[in-house]
Order: sequence, then C-alpha cells, then structure tokens
Amino acid sequence: MPYFTSRQDQAQRMCKVLADVFCAILLATFSIVFFGLLGGIAAFVVVEAGLLAIDWLLPNEDDAAGVVR
Repeated sequence: MPYFTSRQDQAQRMCKVLADVFCAILLATFSIVFFGLLGGIAAFVVVEAGLLAIDWLLPNEDDAAGVVR
C-alpha cells in the first residue's frame, strides 16, 4: 500500500507525516518512561514494526481488485 494515495493533496500529505512523527515521539516517550531506556527502545521498535506491518498489509481503495501481496 502506498504511503500517499493519488487523491491526497500536498496539505494532507504534510499533515499525515506530521501526525506520524508526533505519534512516534509520543509512543517512544511513553515506552521509555514505563520500561526504562533499553526496554523502552525495544518496546518502541516492536510496536512500530507491528504498526508498519499492519499499515502495509491492509488494502485500501486504490488497490486493484484481487491484488495479492
């Protein structure tokens, strides 16, 4: 799945990137506070990898019908 769809304009793309950066900073902060430095970094990497995997695997309306990844 592409990160940006063909229907998004420049403002929507910029807001999407800023929202993703803000959420990543927030997740990293919470994971370090709750699990310590090493555990927090490990937890952040696991959560972000999971979120990216889900984002990549879920189809959207721009995918052609019957596309198998």
